[in-house]
This record gives sequence, C-alpha cells and structure tokens, in this order.
Amino acid sequence: SSFISTMQQQQLSQQQDFDPVHRFKMLIPLLKDSLQNVMAIASLHFGHNAAIDNGLKTTEKGNDAAVQRFDKSLEEFYALCDQLELCLRLAHECLSQSIDSTKHSPNLVPTATKPDTVQTESLFYSQYLSMIKSQISCAKDIHNALLECSKKIAGKVQGACN
Repeated sequence: SSFISTMQQQQLSQQQDFDPVHRFKMLIPLLKDSLQNVMAIASLHFGHNAAIDNGLKTTEKGNDAAVQRFDKSLEEFYALCDQLELCLRLAHECLSQSIDSTKHSPNLVPTATKPDTVQTESLFYSQYLSMIKSQISCAKDIHNALLECSKKIAGKVQGACN
C-alpha cells in the first residue's frame, strides 16, 4: 500500500507541475529571493563604486573579486519574471478555453437509464438535436468556404504557371 501511495503522490506532483496557477505560486518565493539578491548585489556595487569614486579603493582586479556579478543576478530575475508571465498567460488561456467550452458545448441530456442526472441547465432531447444540427450546419459552411477558397487559390496558381 505504500507503493500505491507513493505512485499517487508522484501523479499528484506531476499534475501540479502542469497546473500554471500552482507553478506560479511556487515561483513567487523564488522571485522574491531573486529580487532580494539583485538588490543586495546592486547595493554592494553601489557601495564599491562610491568607494572607488571617493578614492578609498582602486580598480584593481583583486578588489573586484569579492563583488558578485550584477548582470547574472539580473538575468536570473528576468528569467523568473518570464516564467511567471508564461504561467499567467497559460492560466488565462486555460480559463478562456474553459469558458468557451461551457458556452459552446451542450449541457447534459437526461437519459431514461439515469433520470437522476436531470439538472436545471439540462437540455431536452429535441433542444439537443437542434443544437447539434446547427453545429453540423456551421461546420459544413466552414468546410464549404475553405473548399471554395482552396479552389480559387488553385485556379490562380494554375493561371500563373501557364
């Protein structure tokens, strides 16, 4: 049974890795740490440069070794920002897709074998049929429009080649 629970935990962690909201929440502390690191390194550089400007330090290589590279820490910060932006875009796209799905997909149709599935938003079978017929009609219209367009393109290509 411990093997099964380990498998379930692995599946749960894999699902959470694909969830953009969960990933976003995991990246926020990393972003905070990265920002603190950028600010600390910028502060060190500012102090170091002020000391050089005041003549307290020289610009020898040995003195610069203690100061970390600001560009690397800033690049890490921007990389995390990019990942967060992608997570937010993906979450927005998932939400939009879910809204479109509930808007355009049919509601449940109660069946004789499962009458308990009747809900307030359930469709009667006749309503379901008319909706499906309109979807089929729309799909045929799109198909015909694409077919007509491809014939026009093919005709133009043949005319250009002759």
